[in-house]
Amino acid sequence: MATNVIPWYKRKHGSQVKTDYAYQHSKTVVKQHTERKSSSKSVSQVQAQATEAMAEPAYTIPVFRQRTAEETEEYQRVSTNVGKGLAVIQEELSRMRITTKARVDSLNIQREVKDMMAKRPEFLDDIPKMPDFLVALRPHTVWEKTPVKLFCTVQGNPRPIVKWYKGGVPVDPLNAPGKYKIENKYGVHSLIISRCVVSDTAEYSAVATNQHGTATSKATVTVKRASGAGESCHLGLVPHLTDIHPSKLEVTLLDRFKVSFGVEGGSISLVCSMVVVPDLPNVPPITQWYRDDKLLKAGKLAEMSVGGGAARLTLPHLAKDDEGLYTLRIFTKDGTAEHSAYLFVSDAAPSVAGAPGAPMSVKAYDINSDYVLVAWKPPNTVNEAAITGYFVDRCEAGSDTWVQCNDAPVKVCKYPVHGLKVGRSYHFRVRAVNSAGISRPSRKSDKVTALDEAESQRLQGTDEGVPSAPGQVVATRNTKSSVFVQWDAPKSPKSLMGYYIDGRVVGAKEWFPCNHKPFKHTRFVVHGLIPGETYAFRVQAVNVFGLSEESQESSPIAVEPALGKGVEYATPSAPFGITMLSCDGASITLAWKSPKHCGGSKVNAYYVDKRDADSLVWKEVNQAAITERICTVDNLTEGTFYEFKVQAGNMAGVGVPSDPSAPMKCEAWTMDEPGPAYDLSFSEVRSHSLVVLWKAPVYTGASAVTGYFVEMAKKGSSEFVTLNEEAVSHRYLQATGLEEGATYVFKVRAVNASGVGKASQLSEPVCAKALPGTKEIVASVDEETGDIFLSLEACEICETSKFIWSKNYKPIGDCPRVSVSTKGRTSRLTFTNPDKDDLGRYSVVVTDTDGVSGSHTLTEDALNTMLELSYAIRHPVVPLKHGLNYEILEKGHVRFWLQAVKLSPSVSYRFIVNDKEVTSGEGHKISHDVATGIIQMTVDVFTRANEGTYTVQIHDGKAKTQSSLVLVGDVFKAALKEAEFQRKEHIRKQGAHFSEYLYFTVTEDCTVMLACKVANVKKETTFHWYKEDEEIVPETPPNVMSGACALPIPLFSRKDQGVYKAVLGDDRGKDTSVFDISGQVFDDIINAIAQIAGASASDLVLQCTPEGIRLQCYMNYYTEEMKTVWKHKESKIASSEKMRIGGTAEMAWMQICDPSDKEKGHYSIEISDGVKTHTRTFDLSGQAYTDAYEEYLRLKAAAFAEKNRGRVVGGLPDVVTIMEQKSLSLTCTVWGEPTPEVTWFKNEQEVASTEHTKVTFDGGKFASLVINQVTPDDSGKYSINVRNKYGGEFVEITVSVYRHGEKIPEPKLGQPKTPAATPAATPAATPVPRSPAPPSKTPTPTPSKSQTPAPSVKSPGSTPASTPVPKSPTPVPKSPTPTPKSPTPTPSRGVKSPTPPRFMKSPTPPRK
Repeated sequence: MATNVIPWYKRKHGSQVKTDYAYQHSKTVVKQHTERKSSSKSVSQVQAQATEAMAEPAYTIPVFRQRTAEETEEYQRVSTNVGKGLAVIQEELSRMRITTKARVDSLNIQREVKDMMAKRPEFLDDIPKMPDFLVALRPHTVWEKTPVKLFCTVQGNPRPIVKWYKGGVPVDPLNAPGKYKIENKYGVHSLIISRCVVSDTAEYSAVATNQHGTATSKATVTVKRASGAGESCHLGLVPHLTDIHPSKLEVTLLDRFKVSFGVEGGSISLVCSMVVVPDLPNVPPITQWYRDDKLLKAGKLAEMSVGGGAARLTLPHLAKDDEGLYTLRIFTKDGTAEHSAYLFVSDAAPSVAGAPGAPMSVKAYDINSDYVLVAWKPPNTVNEAAITGYFVDRCEAGSDTWVQCNDAPVKVCKYPVHGLKVGRSYHFRVRAVNSAGISRPSRKSDKVTALDEAESQRLQGTDEGVPSAPGQVVATRNTKSSVFVQWDAPKSPKSLMGYYIDGRVVGAKEWFPCNHKPFKHTRFVVHGLIPGETYAFRVQAVNVFGLSEESQESSPIAVEPALGKGVEYATPSAPFGITMLSCDGASITLAWKSPKHCGGSKVNAYYVDKRDADSLVWKEVNQAAITERICTVDNLTEGTFYEFKVQAGNMAGVGVPSDPSAPMKCEAWTMDEPGPAYDLSFSEVRSHSLVVLWKAPVYTGASAVTGYFVEMAKKGSSEFVTLNEEAVSHRYLQATGLEEGATYVFKVRAVNASGVGKASQLSEPVCAKALPGTKEIVASVDEETGDIFLSLEACEICETSKFIWSKNYKPIGDCPRVSVSTKGRTSRLTFTNPDKDDLGRYSVVVTDTDGVSGSHTLTEDALNTMLELSYAIRHPVVPLKHGLNYEILEKGHVRFWLQAVKLSPSVSYRFIVNDKEVTSGEGHKISHDVATGIIQMTVDVFTRANEGTYTVQIHDGKAKTQSSLVLVGDVFKAALKEAEFQRKEHIRKQGAHFSEYLYFTVTEDCTVMLACKVANVKKETTFHWYKEDEEIVPETPPNVMSGACALPIPLFSRKDQGVYKAVLGDDRGKDTSVFDISGQVFDDIINAIAQIAGASASDLVLQCTPEGIRLQCYMNYYTEEMKTVWKHKESKIASSEKMRIGGTAEMAWMQICDPSDKEKGHYSIEISDGVKTHTRTFDLSGQAYTDAYEEYLRLKAAAFAEKNRGRVVGGLPDVVTIMEQKSLSLTCTVWGEPTPEVTWFKNEQEVASTEHTKVTFDGGKFASLVINQVTPDDSGKYSINVRNKYGGEFVEITVSVYRHGEKIPEPKLGQPKTPAATPAATPAATPVPRSPAPPSKTPTPTPSKSQTPAPSVKSPGSTPASTPVPKSPTPVPKSPTPTPKSPTPTPSRGVKSPTPPRFMKSPTPPRK
């Protein structure tokens, strides 16, 4: 029950409460109530027993009440449902009864306690007690300029007296009227602090005292300033409250991070300041950071912190993967507070000019035990060459060694990496490649472990090819530095990754990237644009196969606020920074800062209101508008605190009022030091410097101000540094050595003879960072007028902006020494008559911008240089591109000319030769061309009389100049010689002549052509060729009417050296061209032939001969004069008996005679054309050498057998016709080693030696068959078979016998049998070399004719027998096996036949 609960104000002071009468009384009442409850329980038990004793006997159901089975079932069903309902009702009634009883008991106890408490004073008056805080002070955190109330409840007897302290110092409301109020009502003591300021942050204490002792309660008050938590004060005494959850805090976002721009490899911080109530150091609010709606986790790439009144996200290693929309989400008492802004990350400078940017978003898919699929996003290419591929690198986790995975660039944005080790972890990165080089590597992927494929993410299938181009692009206005771009998605997305947006300034050719990471949506805000410029945009779609075609350009759009000119009608924002400059006890002089936004038109009025610090009623100070930002408020009461506020007005009206100033006490300033300077402003803010400006103090002190000191500190720091060691007399100072991107605050102190005065109000924080596109003031000279001027092109401007020029930071205004003109975003300050009085530092400020300004110091040296240039412009000379020069024309004319940069139509000039003016007339032609700026004089006949000095004087408006040329001595002689030559050339060309003299060319078949071109010919013109004065008559007569003649020299060699001459002539005269083919010319021709022949050279082929192994190289043409080198194992081969080198017109060869194992190895032929060397190789080793060597041995044996086989050398006729009864002698010479056997046959039957047919063989050389007295029966086909162990030859003779008186029959040649002449020693199967071997162009060596005896012919009409050798067929280059042009012809005489053919009958007579 509630009676058991200890009162909340007694929890911390249990020891003191035990002596409290009220507490003891409460315990007594509780005890009585408990006893009452227990007694009620016993009574209820007695009643229950009595009820049981009084119970009646059990009820017996009458017969008429008894039910049937169905009725009983229905009754049970109904009674069950009713029973359940009754149980619920009974339970609810019981609960209500218990609740009602508890409430009644509670009311009774409260009534009894109240009655007892009414009697308490009577007891307390008699009990002494030291002070005790029933309700202690609690800490507070409040905003600046808001009140705070500290209160406590204290008890004691006698009643204690309470005093208040701030930091141990008593609080006296009289010392600060209106600041503090102390109250004591109904035992509650309170201290009210009105309009808190930061200095009110302190530890406050309430001290209660009576005659029995003292008690103290303390609490901390923290005052926060709305501009940021950095200026609040913490004393470290905030109580540790662990029972407050972070999501229950009240959070208000203040300064928020804006659209940011970073560069790869750099770092950036996104900071958002906030106010947290209550601000507990150990309970920071819960914050989350997102990029493109994806939650970020703290790590090495993203550092997060929250505390000190700010949430910060730091990206220490920027990459294009970090580009995106960043969102800060803070969980508050009322839900969430969010803020988003875009971060752009541009490409770092490439390692090679023109190389592409790095790829991004490298991720591994389809992870298996031995390979993964790596995918990435391609970079944007705007002005770089197209990407040709990518290299993928891998690195084991924990190692810094990167290994390239692919040898050749892969063209799509995915690549399977193989060769991974199971269980190992890897990182991957990608580099892009184009024609200029390789990009920087991408950010490495997350760690990937080679594992089972079931645990990995799959890469979705992608359509082949790049997506189609996006549709229509539309750009609309957004802000003064951004544009909203949207477009239609491509018709064929093909697994789209996102889009790249490019922009360009209208009129410029180069595009710039607007984003560096593919953006997924079809709308994008392009930031960082220059106000006032006009832009166009285009879009490209991206997938793994690359970038699509560019979309069509958007319509041009000018960058300016979306409200347009409606902004002119807005009122200005509130002024701020109200400060007191002086006070004389009856008036206060105030100053304030201009509104940050003028509303679209100039601020032309200020209105000031005032009130007492203790009052809520504002009173107007001025009825008429104040145009300056300073005002003296009169009729004030000395010693009173006042507050002020200011409103600004423009043509649209009066804007919102400023926040009330801090309370200012109207108290006369009597110090000797000067008052504060005021109106601190900044100009020329750059990355490492800025200029601070201020106005002189209104209160100067006891003496005049002699200088100023400027102090600086980083925002949030209290450590100020004085920038100047000695006081500066002027009211500006340049601060240098600043840290780029850091924020600083400044204050200024004035100095007089009495010392350093009060510090000015702190300036507004300023960031040391130049505006994008900032340009400096340029000092130059106008090229047309010669005016000296200073100009500034503003990086941003609006319609209400104005350029304010100053000299030494004092506005120039209307000054006769200078004039100011403005055109677009450029303002020019022109000096009227510049001299030394104009030296100094000039600056310009562009109003209604974010601080666009610049300065330039005009020095004496720079002014003198510009004065010289100005004089040259105002007293001009005609600029010349080329001074006076000469050239020799056709016909021997000489042209003197010069060229001016520019000429006007009214130009005048004259030529002076040897101090005499020359005019256009006979022998001289003078003219000029305004378009080209050329002035010329042509001398028709140039002779020795023309030697001398030539001068041209030019007058063109105000400008004039002259140029001279001295043409004497050797220079004149060279000009005269050239003029005479041109004159003769002109005469020569009047008749038939050579337009191009003899020169040579080489055709594809290596034929050298001596060619020339002729002109001005006719049909009667003759043309003759000569070599060494001997006429050459070509097969095709030259055709002069074609304009060209040529003399072919086929199979060119050293024999073709000599002096060639071509003579062209007719009745108008003749012309001669001479060409000497010798020396260098001959070498050039040979090199030209070698160039064509070397390019046509076939691969080396192997050809075996009986003498050895031959390597052959076929080409269009070969001559020994070509620079040809054979090499064996890189060693040059010289021709010798062992290694023979030679060639024909169709090939070059090298023969290895009697080869051995030493000749194995790599062979090559090098054909040099003086520029390039053509090389062909052959590896003569291994099986190739073995097969070639075996073929060589076979051919050597066959040649030996061919040389020594039996054969008929000569003497036998083909056909013999003889009259009967005469004797026929068939005699022939045979040869063979050893001596062959000779057998004669008749009609394929061997002829035995008889008286009728006598067979003889004399000396092993002469074989004969003599038939005595021939008869018709002797007619037939005779043959002789000459044979030894190496083979033989079978020769046939047809014999016809006619009778006396018959007509001699025409001889009919018998049908010889097909030869079957294969040497006996030749193996049945001849191995074929593996290398293709075209037949040799040189016939295979055969026995010399000297070894063959002279034939002996006895029969008339007999002809010597011979074995015709077929001509080798012409090889087909690069053909494995050349095909002969025609089949081997059938021999007309005998054929080799060591054995008779199968179809012939056996020459051996059958036995009888």
